[in-house]
Amino acid sequence: MTVPDKSLMTLRPEGLYCPTGDFFVDPVVPVDRAVITHGHADHARAGHRWVAATSQTLDIMAIRYGRNFAGTVVPLSCGRPLDLSGIEMSLHPAGHVLGSAQVRISDGRRVTVVSGDYKRQSDPTCAPFEVVPCDIFVTEATFALPVFRHPSPESEIRKLLQSMELFSGRTHLVGAYSLGKAQRVIALLREAGYDKTIYMHGALEKLTNYYQSQNIDLGPVGLIDLKVGDYAGELVLCPPGQLSTPWSRRFADPVTAFASGWARVRARARQRGAELPLVISDHAGWDDLCRTVRETGAREIWVTHGAEEALVHWCKNVGLRAFPLNLVGYGEDDDSNP
Repeated sequence: MTVPDKSLMTLRPEGLYCPTGDFFVDPVVPVDRAVITHGHADHARAGHRWVAATSQTLDIMAIRYGRNFAGTVVPLSCGRPLDLSGIEMSLHPAGHVLGSAQVRISDGRRVTVVSGDYKRQSDPTCAPFEVVPCDIFVTEATFALPVFRHPSPESEIRKLLQSMELFSGRTHLVGAYSLGKAQRVIALLREAGYDKTIYMHGALEKLTNYYQSQNIDLGPVGLIDLKVGDYAGELVLCPPGQLSTPWSRRFADPVTAFASGWARVRARARQRGAELPLVISDHAGWDDLCRTVRETGAREIWVTHGAEEALVHWCKNVGLRAFPLNLVGYGEDDDSNP
């Protein structure tokens, strides 16, 4: 029976582990040494004794968990190697959200790359994905089914703007996750020429302010104050969970939208209380997952948190060794960012 090559990385209950370097990547519980790929709560947890990540990911963790979220923090620039007990570890852009990174791990003979979450579509709010050649590629599989072929985000933004023009007297209420999605939607609207103030729920404020502090121009944004009106004709962003609450019904006959890769599945959009699905994903779709696997040149693929079996099957059909990891604890948090 074919088994995965665990000479550089292995699996433990805490998550992916590098025995020689003695560190975990995105562990699901507090550990002594952790390398964190990005700031979403299903990957970045508080309580580690030592954490390495990009400076932006560390800032985001501090915003979410408080300044004392870890014992020692080590900010790393992408491409700068760090020696961990003879293992060379470096971070490389993942294109998922601001500060997101893949983790390259090498003992001088072999290279493993852990993707974390990633996307290949353009995003004005974060550095684009960088293909990192490797022997073993550990890839996410959130949308690893052929049905998930994401449209261009620009076309989805045009749908939103057309709806705003058609229903100009109604509030357009867009459900978007607080880290990454909300800021990307705002930036895409600005690229499309929308220059009015974009209003947002208070839950989005801190991270949006942080994005702006990183020289990401989001234009005029403001907080909602329902005491001053019902925001007729305006665009409002909120956490997806707010779309089906009494709060959403205080606006002017709102058109509810849901910005997510899951909006491709209309039942998921309806579950969120959305009538206007916007298929804008911060994860790679099927074609981009397959393309990325090929471009890394990896001979062995480990597939995690998502539709693992479908991507494993595809890999084997094109002659690659591939294994599902069946890790738990990822992609289940409401603030992960589909």
